[in-house]
This record gives sequence, C-alpha cells and structure tokens, in this order.
Amino acid sequence: MGNRFVTVSRHKLLMLNRLFLTSGKLLGALILSFTISTGFGQEASDTTAADASDEAAAEAAASGGGNAELISLGKSVFEGNCTQCHAFDKVVVGPNLTGAHTRWPSKEDMLHFIQYPQKVIDGGDEYSKGLYEQYKQYMPNHDFLSDEELNGLYAYIVEMTDNPPVKEEAQLADGGAGGTAAGGAALPQEYLIAIIGILVVILLAIIIALALLLSVMKRFVNQMEGVSEEEKAYVEPKLQWSKLFTSAPFLNTVGIIFTLIILRSVIDGLFSVGVQQGYAPTQPIAFSHKLHAGMYEIGCQYCHTGVEKSKNANIPSANICMNCHNHVKTTSPEIQKIWKAVENDQPIEWVRIHNLPDLAYFNHSQHVKVGGLECQTCHGPIEEMEVVQQYSPLTMGWCINCHRETAVNYEGNEYYDKLIEFHEANQDDGIMTVEDIGGLECSKCHY
Repeated sequence: MGNRFVTVSRHKLLMLNRLFLTSGKLLGALILSFTISTGFGQEASDTTAADASDEAAAEAAASGGGNAELISLGKSVFEGNCTQCHAFDKVVVGPNLTGAHTRWPSKEDMLHFIQYPQKVIDGGDEYSKGLYEQYKQYMPNHDFLSDEELNGLYAYIVEMTDNPPVKEEAQLADGGAGGTAAGGAALPQEYLIAIIGILVVILLAIIIALALLLSVMKRFVNQMEGVSEEEKAYVEPKLQWSKLFTSAPFLNTVGIIFTLIILRSVIDGLFSVGVQQGYAPTQPIAFSHKLHAGMYEIGCQYCHTGVEKSKNANIPSANICMNCHNHVKTTSPEIQKIWKAVENDQPIEWVRIHNLPDLAYFNHSQHVKVGGLECQTCHGPIEEMEVVQQYSPLTMGWCINCHRETAVNYEGNEYYDKLIEFHEANQDDGIMTVEDIGGLECSKCHY
C-alpha cells in the first residue's frame, strides 16, 4: 500500500514540477512583455518627436533649404560630437549655435576653427580670441572630421538657423485633431500594460501556491513509514558534486580544454617573437606629434629630412628643433634640454621605435618618393599620437600582403613607364600591383 501511494505521489510530484516550471517560464515571458510594453510608450513618443524633427528638416531641404543628405550627415556629426557643449536654443558650455555661421568672416574660417580652435586663437584671430575670453576654455580639436563631415555640420547649422524645429509646447497648444490622435493612440497601450500587469500578479500567486503544495507533498512522503531511501531520493533528488567533478567525462573535458589553452598560448608566443607592435618607449624629451604634426600641421618631411632621398627617415637634429624654439616656449623645461644638448655639442639620445631585423632591407625613399605612400600607411595616425608607438606589426606577412594588395601609383611617374608597357602587354585586368613588378622577390628585401 505504501509503495503504491508513493508511486501515485511520485506522478503527482512530477506533474506539479512540470506545472511549476511551465508557470515560471510563462511568468518570465509576461514580465519581459510588460517591460517592453512599458518602455515602448516612452520610446514611441521620443521616436515620434525625432521623426517629426527629421521630417521638418527634410521638407525644408526639399523646399530649397539645403542638401538633405548633407544636412542629415551634419546632424549625425553634431549629435556625436557637439551636443555636450552646444545647443541651438541656449548657451550650454559653449555659445548658442543659432546663426553661428553669420558671425564668421567666411565658411572656411569657421570650419578651420572647428578643426584647430587653439591654433586659430593663438594665431591672433580677434573673433576667436573673444570667444576664448568669454568662455575661458579651449574647444577640443576636431581634426579627425573629414571635409564632407565638416561641410555637413555647416549645412546643419545653417538649416537649424533658417528653419528652427517647432517647440513641443507649441504642438501641444494646438490641441484639436492632433491632441485627439495622440490621446487615442496612447489609450490601447495603457490597457495592454494593465492587462499584462494583472496576469503577472495572478501567475505569481499560482507559482507561490504550487511551491507551497510541492513542499507539503515532499515533506509528507519523506515522513511516511516504509518508504526506502531510493524512493525518497527520487521524490527530492540531490546533486552529488563530488561524483560530478570526479567523473571521467568531466575530467577528460577539463584536460582537453587545458591542453588547448596551453597549446594556443605557445603558438601565439612563437608568432609574437620579434614583433613589437604597440612599443612606445619613454623618450629623453617629451615630444608630442599630436601637437606638432596634428594641431600645427608641420609636415613629416620638415623634421625627417631623409625620408624622400634616403633609405632612412633619420631622426631630426637639435638644430631643426631650434629653428622654431629659438623663439617659441624658450623657457619650457623640455626645450631647455634641447638647449643643453646644443651648448654641449651632444646629440639627443632618442630611443628608436620602429626596428626591422638586420636581414631585412627597407628603403623609405622607394616607398615615399617613388611609390607615393603616405607616412600613415605604415606608421598609423601619427598626427593623433601624443606618444608615438609602433602602429603596424611590421612582420614579413604584413609586408607581403601590402605588396599583393597595393596598386602601383604610376600616374605622372616616369619611373614606371617601361613596367606599365610590359604589364599591359601581358595582363588583362589593367591593375598593376607591387607584386606584378617584383615586389615578392626574395632579393628585394633580403640581400
């Protein structure tokens, strides 16, 4: 009799367990729906307002206010870079941008100031100096913006000045059909949220009742006489962690994973031997490429004079530094280090950053003067680096891939005339890469 009762109880417990799990899943789904529905109303209203603003800008652009695509690009640039400090209806950190384009002598002056504000202010521009005196801080450089993005930002400022967006209060004041439509749209959403909330409460109450019933039945079965330990374990199973962690499948899985991790680490370590990507040593003088090459737009060739005529780009001498610093920031502690080197007739011991193995040959003039490559191709955005680091891996595979993919720039370059004739006579694609002119021959780099 006891065993039969236990069997019946066992089936009931299984059914209750399934019902309990199903109820829990349904509760989770309802809570998720409730959360989504609650946020949807706010999101919908925000989206509606944003859509209205976009439609207004598009209509204004279509009626002659400007290029819609350019204005849209400018809006993205503004929202991504300017909204922390500027607005069109008030002063935030910086000035109100309504009519900002009319306060500059030309569009070029305004865009140049956006790119290099400190440079323009220090250069003596009266209007920009007035801005600095009024707000007492420099705007950060925006030299990373492309010409198209700058033009888009300018077009957006013009558009927002000529066609300011309608205020939300004014739209609400109109009332009438607009208010009725908004109210009618919100009503079903509120009902839906209320219904889901009631269902969540009801389902939660059911789950609590099922949990209590399961607990009572388990306790009743465990207290019955004649019930074996095996049957009790079936009614209320317990996970035996010691057996799980000592089982063969678990140990084999852990062993395989551990072996793969060790093997991957060894392989990565072997491939990284001699690779110094990211190497940024401390230099004897704190020189900022971001300031000199970025803000003040000093060309790389001005300091690295051998880059177009020599194998090496060469490190600039102290005399090159003193061309400017005879008069600029002469009292700076870092500039005083240059003065000391000049007075003592000693070179500045700069630390070399980009190192190739002795077995590899690289010629800067071949790549820069003949090939027409920009310095950033290998050295990365050097004009944005406060402390210069090795940007590219400079591995053999990296160089070979570049030679395979880079098309030769032979326009107006007599150096390639005969190679072009040979290529056109033997190839049909019309694209001549470095590989086609012997860029993968071993003797080109290993001699």
